[in-house]
Amino acid sequence: MKNLITLFIAGLALMFATFATASGIEDMSDAERTTFRAEVRAYLLDNPEVILEAIQVLEERQAAQAAVTDLDLVRENFEALAFDGFSFVGGNPDGAITIVEFSDYRCPYCKRAYPEILALLEENDDVRFVLKEFPILGPDSTLASQAAISVLVNQGPELYEKFHDALMTYNGPINRTTLDNIAEEVGVDVQKMDDHMEDDLVNQIIATNRALAQTMKITGTPTFIIGPEMLRGYAPKETMQEFVDRARRHLQ
Repeated sequence: MKNLITLFIAGLALMFATFATASGIEDMSDAERTTFRAEVRAYLLDNPEVILEAIQVLEERQAAQAAVTDLDLVRENFEALAFDGFSFVGGNPDGAITIVEFSDYRCPYCKRAYPEILALLEENDDVRFVLKEFPILGPDSTLASQAAISVLVNQGPELYEKFHDALMTYNGPINRTTLDNIAEEVGVDVQKMDDHMEDDLVNQIIATNRALAQTMKITGTPTFIIGPEMLRGYAPKETMQEFVDRARRHLQ
């Protein structure tokens, strides 16, 4: 409701500005301005659909500006996004197209997107996939990311990938016990994982990802960078494929 009211007011402002510019209101006398405003008010009351049209125009302008801003953010931060040297890289590590995902293990939309990403990578052998641990949904999210990064740093990407897969397909509570049980099931050295979960390096990786997300104005998960574009929120594989196809054309 608050957003609708804001857009309604903005729509009115846009409509008034358009009328004012077209009518040269700055050259009017006070009496003429009063008459003009009364006519505008009467017109809007008789034609309220015009306000909805103005709101639609405003939304389109805001969306276009946001897209331009996202393109600039991706271009300016692409090296940190795609080649940080510590994030897990899947798909084709030498692929010409890079997808980066900011993900949280407690995010239901991340879990929903997970099989879509796997299918996308299976169908596009020129895509490299970079996973950014971005725990934003409370202490349990942070605990899960600490465990996963501990595995990645100390036990390698193959075990990390198995552990990540198990966490993304797990829908129960996250705590030390469940993390240890999941790790044991996929062959992780549980004691080694536990011993290094709060290492400075692990926490620094999480802090670096959070700082980068702030720079990118990312506040939710999942968020994807696909080639030069940003995709905020869950999208089906078909939509992500469109982004990949555009990124491929961009390289030609």
